[in-house]
Amino acid sequence: MRPAHLALAVLITAAWGVNFVVIEVGLDHFPPLLFCALRFTAAALPAVFLVGRPQVPWRWVIGVGLALGLAKFGLLFVGMNQGAPAGLSSLVLQVQAVFTALFAAFALGERPGPVRLLGMGVALGGIAVAAVDEGTSGPVLGFALVVAAAAFWGVSNVLTRKAAPPDGLRFMVWVSVVPVLPLLALSLVFEGPQRDVEALRGLDWSGLGAIAFVAWGTTLFGFGAWGFLLRTYDASAVAPFSLLVPVFGMSSAALLLGEGISPLRWLAAALLVGGVALTSFAGAGRGRPSSPPTGQGPAPEPAPKPAAIPDPATPVVAPATGAGPAPAAGSPA
Repeated sequence: MRPAHLALAVLITAAWGVNFVVIEVGLDHFPPLLFCALRFTAAALPAVFLVGRPQVPWRWVIGVGLALGLAKFGLLFVGMNQGAPAGLSSLVLQVQAVFTALFAAFALGERPGPVRLLGMGVALGGIAVAAVDEGTSGPVLGFALVVAAAAFWGVSNVLTRKAAPPDGLRFMVWVSVVPVLPLLALSLVFEGPQRDVEALRGLDWSGLGAIAFVAWGTTLFGFGAWGFLLRTYDASAVAPFSLLVPVFGMSSAALLLGEGISPLRWLAAALLVGGVALTSFAGAGRGRPSSPPTGQGPAPEPAPKPAAIPDPATPVVAPATGAGPAPAAGSPA
């Protein structure tokens, strides 16, 4: 990679890592579900009027929008609001690679090879260590919600693989439209209209900055630039940079929020990052579905890694093969 593109890859992952700190700032201004709805509104508007139609069936747009926007980010924001630390959240979300591999095995017939299975086991060991650490020092509910968010991220990755959008940025903009109304409805029910109105009335430059960063900086810029790198270089050259996300997430949380990193959390980080690296970058087995999905042609060759959709708060893996450039796993958290 050219030096300028190396710097761009590091800048993107830094933005995705620091994004967890920005989420904490936003949660000081807004209830979590309202903040999540505002984040997707800003990501979708006015871009949705400029990018054209999503070029995939609407069922995939809706499915990914609900899995990624409503479930994954809704659970992440609520989990962090319940006390899950920003740095730990940036780390725990990386277990999405394990969930993606598991769901792809069932839904796409991609049988993981022995190295990938080893990586999944190591990563799950890291989650167990992190759970022990959080159970002795922080709220377990917030931690559990972040793990659930990672699981729904895995669901959205598999749905994105099935959709195989030819234009990932356009797809992401339309996906951002889907969760806005459901999130607003849930916010009105569970957070209350009075709390929402008070948050909007108290909107200041700090709150606006948090919305702008999570919507434009990490989603639109991050995803667009990451897609450029994936179109320019082999995915195997680009995807490893995603492992820098928890590095930036944990270090920025320590520097800006004063979050401590215990010895157990360092161990969990080493296990999770190592396990995710094995899971994401090891070649999958050559298993194929016994029959192609209904309504489609012959089943495509399995991609070497599960594709994921970006979201400036977490990592990215390779695009699906055989269907044009697919979104990378990233994070607009």
